[in-house]
Amino acid sequence: MKLKSLGTALTTVALIGTALTGAVATAGTASAATLPRDCSKAIVNVKAKETVNVRTSPKTTATAVGIWGKGKKGAVCNDGKAYKGGSYTACGKKSNLWYYGGDKKNGWVPKTCINW
Repeated sequence: MKLKSLGTALTTVALIGTALTGAVATAGTASAATLPRDCSKAIVNVKAKETVNVRTSPKTTATAVGIWGKGKKGAVCNDGKAYKGGSYTACGKKSNLWYYGGDKKNGWVPKTCINW
């Protein structure tokens, strides 16, 4: 009898552990995927101070999907709001703030390199 109860208890603990692990992994993925990309509220005629990579996510290790050339006009989406991401040093300043926008292709660009 005692062995059967122990087996049931271990199975229950294993199921709870699996549920908790799955929930944590899902929560981490969901928060990264929910960064706003609303370009219906964009600030236009914004220029890049230097040529910067336009990236798939707000971190320097993310894949570059294009470039925003120095002095080229583009737009910053999300009504110009900056979002926290990976830390960087760009255009002479350190920061962890990023804009979503671009000139030809939209993506994440370092805030310190964008003028308006």
